[in-house]
Amino acid sequence: MNRLQKITLSGFKSIKTMDIDLRFLNILIGSNGAGKSNLISFFKMLNEMMAGRFQQYIGMAGRAQSLLHFGPRVTSQIEAKLEFELENGTDTYHLRLSHAAGDTLIFLEETLSFLQSGYSSPKIDQLGSGHQETKITEAAEAMPTAGTLRYLLDRCRVYHFHDTSSVAGVRQSCYVGDNRWLMPDAGNLAALLLKFRKDNSASYRRIIRTIRLIAPFFDDFELEPDGSDRVILNWREKGADRVFGPHQLSDGTLRAICLITLLLQPEDRMPELIVVDEPELGLHPYALNVVAALFRNASRHIQILISTQSGSFLDNFGPEDVIVVNREDKESQFERLNPSDLEVWLDEYSLGEVWEKNIIAGGPH
Repeated sequence: MNRLQKITLSGFKSIKTMDIDLRFLNILIGSNGAGKSNLISFFKMLNEMMAGRFQQYIGMAGRAQSLLHFGPRVTSQIEAKLEFELENGTDTYHLRLSHAAGDTLIFLEETLSFLQSGYSSPKIDQLGSGHQETKITEAAEAMPTAGTLRYLLDRCRVYHFHDTSSVAGVRQSCYVGDNRWLMPDAGNLAALLLKFRKDNSASYRRIIRTIRLIAPFFDDFELEPDGSDRVILNWREKGADRVFGPHQLSDGTLRAICLITLLLQPEDRMPELIVVDEPELGLHPYALNVVAALFRNASRHIQILISTQSGSFLDNFGPEDVIVVNREDKESQFERLNPSDLEVWLDEYSLGEVWEKNIIAGGPH
């Protein structure tokens, strides 16, 4: 199993400097504004960068001044290093981004390295400087390390299922062929489920059974492409002949369906790292526990990074899984919990209760 074992980040939004080791299961907790979502937005930036849309992302994010720690007058560069543990060694992606004319960012440095197990010196590849988009994609054809890192970075994927409005993509029809992987907003959920029903029936059945746990009225999806090769998330209710549309699913049920599909899709289609911001939003307590169990099970074969504000959700995990985020002196500080520090408290209270009592630094305000 590949693993993002360490991330070092500086100069990005509220994160002046951060150096954190990651496990297979990582739960971010902290008060509002502590900086949890800023770490997640860094991974979103990586997603856009690997897709060749870095400059577009900068524009949509409010230009470079919104990404640099307290703006370009205080911070002129963003620097990041991501270290991946592989079966035969460690691959590292290092970048430095510099503020440039037009309030944008350019690559001041982009470096790849591979340290093979048993060796003391890594093989280093420099991808140059001054470019506006990553060069890792074009380098992947000639450099083995670039190919591996391109694969790994492209599969550190951020998912955000908060938008369940009437115009949200997940409630609209989508092209049936758009089924390579789940989109960040689940806009192609119907096409993906149709693909699973045809080619991965075991996974599809697991998804259906789990949806029924949190929505007992649910029977199955009715996924039939129309004449223009588009499909919509229609469904049937138990004991009824009528077909319902996605607009007749509650916000919480729809978000739960998105999370269940994400976490129960076939393992060979899974990302290497799944990043989700506040998955508890709108979920019933029982549904919350079901989803938390899915995250725990998924972490046996992929890496998970979650941000949460829910004590009930936190109760489903161990203190060793938790990274506390605090805002100190206008900077976000990240620290993994030490289980031994909480032994006395956890004899009487759940982990979520300990956090809600502000015994853990970074408790809710």
